[in-house]
Amino acid sequence: MIVYGKNPVIEALRSGKDIEKVLVAHDSHPPYQVAKLCKERGVKIQKVPRAKIEELAGTKKTQGILAIISPINYVSSNELFKDALKKNSFILVLDHLTDPQNVGNLLRTCEVLGGVGALLPTHRSSPINQVVVKASAGSVFHLKISKVPSLSKALKDFKKQGGWVISVERGGKDIRYTSIPLPCALVLGSEGEGVSKSLLEISDLVLSIPMVGKINSLNVSSAGAIAMWECVRGSIIKSV
Repeated sequence: MIVYGKNPVIEALRSGKDIEKVLVAHDSHPPYQVAKLCKERGVKIQKVPRAKIEELAGTKKTQGILAIISPINYVSSNELFKDALKKNSFILVLDHLTDPQNVGNLLRTCEVLGGVGALLPTHRSSPINQVVVKASAGSVFHLKISKVPSLSKALKDFKKQGGWVISVERGGKDIRYTSIPLPCALVLGSEGEGVSKSLLEISDLVLSIPMVGKINSLNVSSAGAIAMWECVRGSIIKSV
């Protein structure tokens, strides 16, 4: 959902709705009230060309400001963790994935395989928008999604509560021969940068998917699907 214009954006921020980000034209400055409310709520303000704002709004009468309202309600990281612990399941940790198609594909697989939801960083992450909703085939509405300022801090809390942190990255143990403990947080990094060093350092396990073909990399949504299947393979086979 798109809201544009100074006063509508202010009221959207005041309403308590989950807002992905506020876009402000390069040639203007965010109004004081908008900047104040965004700071209080932890909403990112991003400078973009005015033409981009007008394109998203479908009009030139935007006052150079626009808010993107999320189609879902985010939950706290603690609620996400409690559900994973209760169900002895897994959650996804999407470490700065910015492609909404990949995010949607991953969420779809997560829901199909019985995952609880996903933990995303507040910044440098794809918004949960209509592209994500479509790519997830609506699965996003059946998952718990949480956004946090620091993935590292949140995952340390998850570990204290009894969860495991498992990263999928090159140079780790062969995922085929490793028993993945549950409940766990499955960390997937962006295709360009991989899993962040800070998250690798707190991981209980780093697992790798062996590749023998001429192409030595997988799309993150494909790698994530393999990793999620390995997470639940034992329990699914037992239930068949």
